[in-house]
Amino acid sequence: MWTRQHKQRNTGRLIIPSLCVLFLAYFGFHAYHGEFGIYSKYRLKAQAADLQAQLDAVKARRVEFERRVQLLHEGTLEKDMLDEQARKALNLSQPDEITIMLPVSAK
Repeated sequence: MWTRQHKQRNTGRLIIPSLCVLFLAYFGFHAYHGEFGIYSKYRLKAQAADLQAQLDAVKARRVEFERRVQLLHEGTLEKDMLDEQARKALNLSQPDEITIMLPVSAK
Protein backbone atom coordinates (compact mmCIF):
# COMPACT_ATOMS: atom_id res chain seq x y z
CA MET A 1 0.00 0.00 0.00
CA TRP A 2 1.39 3.24 -1.11
CA THR A 3 0.76 6.36 0.93
CA ARG A 4 1.74 9.81 0.05
CA GLN A 5 2.33 12.26 2.79
CA HIS A 6 1.81 15.88 1.92
CA LYS A 7 2.77 18.77 4.04
CA GLN A 8 -0.17 21.12 4.64
CA ARG A 9 0.47 24.46 2.99
CA ASN A 10 -0.66 27.70 4.61
CA THR A 11 -1.32 29.44 1.31
CA GLY A 12 -4.69 27.73 0.87
CA ARG A 13 -5.80 29.01 4.24
CA LEU A 14 -4.98 32.61 3.36
CA ILE A 15 -6.78 32.86 0.02
CA ILE A 16 -10.34 33.40 1.29
CA PRO A 17 -9.43 35.81 4.14
CA SER A 18 -7.20 37.85 1.81
CA LEU A 19 -9.98 38.07 -0.80
CA CYS A 20 -12.41 39.19 1.91
CA VAL A 21 -9.98 41.86 3.08
CA LEU A 22 -9.54 43.10 -0.49
CA PHE A 23 -13.31 43.28 -1.07
CA LEU A 24 -13.86 45.07 2.24
CA ALA A 25 -11.07 47.54 1.48
CA TYR A 26 -12.50 48.24 -1.98
CA PHE A 27 -16.04 48.82 -0.76
CA GLY A 28 -14.83 50.74 2.30
CA PHE A 29 -12.80 53.09 0.13
CA HIS A 30 -15.73 53.78 -2.16
CA ALA A 31 -18.14 54.15 0.76
CA TYR A 32 -16.02 57.05 1.97
CA HIS A 33 -14.69 58.60 -1.26
CA GLY A 34 -17.36 57.56 -3.75
CA GLU A 35 -19.92 59.77 -5.45
CA PHE A 36 -22.47 59.09 -2.72
CA GLY A 37 -19.95 58.47 0.05
CA ILE A 38 -19.46 60.05 3.44
CA TYR A 39 -16.96 62.65 2.19
CA SER A 40 -19.38 63.73 -0.54
CA LYS A 41 -22.05 64.29 2.08
CA TYR A 42 -19.87 66.84 3.90
CA ARG A 43 -18.85 68.47 0.62
CA LEU A 44 -22.51 68.81 -0.41
CA LYS A 45 -23.40 70.30 2.99
CA ALA A 46 -20.66 72.93 2.59
CA GLN A 47 -21.82 73.68 -0.94
CA ALA A 48 -25.42 74.01 0.29
CA ALA A 49 -24.28 76.50 2.96
CA ASP A 50 -22.45 78.59 0.33
CA LEU A 51 -25.46 78.55 -1.98
CA GLN A 52 -27.76 79.52 0.91
CA ALA A 53 -25.51 82.51 1.67
CA GLN A 54 -25.65 83.54 -2.00
CA LEU A 55 -29.44 83.18 -1.97
CA ASP A 56 -29.71 85.38 1.12
CA ALA A 57 -27.54 88.04 -0.54
CA VAL A 58 -29.65 87.97 -3.71
CA LYS A 59 -32.85 88.20 -1.67
CA ALA A 60 -31.48 91.21 0.20
CA ARG A 61 -30.59 92.92 -3.09
CA ARG A 62 -34.05 92.14 -4.44
CA VAL A 63 -35.72 93.66 -1.38
CA GLU A 64 -33.59 96.79 -1.82
CA PHE A 65 -34.51 97.03 -5.52
CA GLU A 66 -38.19 96.51 -4.75
CA ARG A 67 -38.02 99.27 -2.14
CA ARG A 68 -36.42 101.65 -4.62
CA VAL A 69 -38.94 100.76 -7.33
CA GLN A 70 -41.79 101.28 -4.87
CA LEU A 71 -40.57 104.85 -4.39
CA LEU A 72 -41.04 105.46 -8.11
CA HIS A 73 -44.61 104.10 -8.35
CA GLU A 74 -47.41 106.47 -9.12
CA GLY A 75 -49.08 107.94 -6.04
CA THR A 76 -46.01 107.43 -3.88
CA LEU A 77 -43.57 109.22 -6.17
CA GLU A 78 -40.70 110.70 -4.23
CA LYS A 79 -39.29 113.84 -5.78
CA ASP A 80 -35.80 113.12 -4.50
CA MET A 81 -35.79 109.66 -6.07
CA LEU A 82 -37.11 111.05 -9.35
CA ASP A 83 -34.50 113.82 -9.31
CA GLU A 84 -31.73 111.31 -8.57
CA GLN A 85 -32.76 109.00 -11.40
CA ALA A 86 -33.13 111.89 -13.89
CA ARG A 87 -29.70 113.31 -13.03
CA LYS A 88 -28.13 109.87 -13.32
CA ALA A 89 -29.78 109.17 -16.68
CA LEU A 90 -29.06 112.61 -18.17
CA ASN A 91 -25.69 113.11 -16.45
CA LEU A 92 -26.66 116.62 -15.35
CA SER A 93 -25.98 118.69 -12.27
CA GLN A 94 -26.13 122.35 -11.32
CA PRO A 95 -22.91 124.39 -11.22
CA ASP A 96 -23.23 125.04 -7.48
CA GLU A 97 -23.80 121.38 -6.57
CA ILE A 98 -21.30 118.81 -5.40
CA THR A 99 -21.81 115.37 -6.95
CA ILE A 100 -20.60 112.29 -5.11
CA MET A 101 -20.61 109.15 -7.23
CA LEU A 102 -20.98 105.98 -5.19
CA PRO A 103 -19.69 102.74 -6.72
CA VAL A 104 -22.32 100.09 -7.39
CA SER A 105 -21.38 96.84 -5.72
CA ALA A 106 -21.85 93.96 -8.13
CA LYS A 107 -21.75 90.80 -6.04
